[in-house]
Amino acid sequence: MAWWLLVVSGGLEAVWAVALGRTEGLTRLVPSLVFVSALVLSMAGLALAMRTLPVGTAYAVWVGIGAALTVAHGMATGAEPVNLVRVLLLAGLVGCVVGLKLTH
Repeated sequence: MAWWLLVVSGGLEAVWAVALGRTEGLTRLVPSLVFVSALVLSMAGLALAMRTLPVGTAYAVWVGIGAALTVAHGMATGAEPVNLVRVLLLAGLVGCVVGLKLTH
């Protein structure tokens, strides 16, 4: 349950990061509401997962999932360049997150 919650929370980290970029300094209402909602849910999920998972592992997985999904979203929408090196680095990041899960 804690791992599932951590993965969902990592996904919500990507949601709030993308929404924050669209708030234009928290001046746009809808993206600001999405940002705040996703941020609160993401942090709450991380906190709950940390009840049973080690802090370092939980945080690294949460950040890794959020970062990978945020960059992947940027690549998918054309906001960030796509090239082989970036894709391989993202795959390495995901591999490290999976490795942390497998060695837990």
